[in-house]
Amino acid sequence: MATIVIAAVGVFFLGMGVYALAAPAALARPFGLAATAPESRSEVRAVYGGFGVAIAVLLALAAAGVEGLRPGAVLAVAAALAGMALGRVLSRVVDAPTAFYPIWFYFLVEAVAAGLLFAVA
Repeated sequence: MATIVIAAVGVFFLGMGVYALAAPAALARPFGLAATAPESRSEVRAVYGGFGVAIAVLLALAAAGVEGLRPGAVLAVAAALAGMALGRVLSRVVDAPTAFYPIWFYFLVEAVAAGLLFAVA
């Protein structure tokens, strides 16, 4: 079960990463961001693309059972996802309410993935 959870979260990160690398403006658009300049597209590719692919590789190695990697990698990714979800809650406290998609949809994805990873860490 733990390997399936780790792999599933890894697939999510891989999808996000590849999408951000290939189409940074499209990834940013639902959040009201316009990645129209080379600098903004570079930022989306780095933070969502490169980071997402790197986390996917890390989780793939953890799921594959690379000696000594699994506990720390899973815990680190779980903490990162929990931090992302917490940031969305904080934003709701200080900003105006938003529609369910994209903010609360991704909050649920992050919170559930973090909880599952914490459970298998």
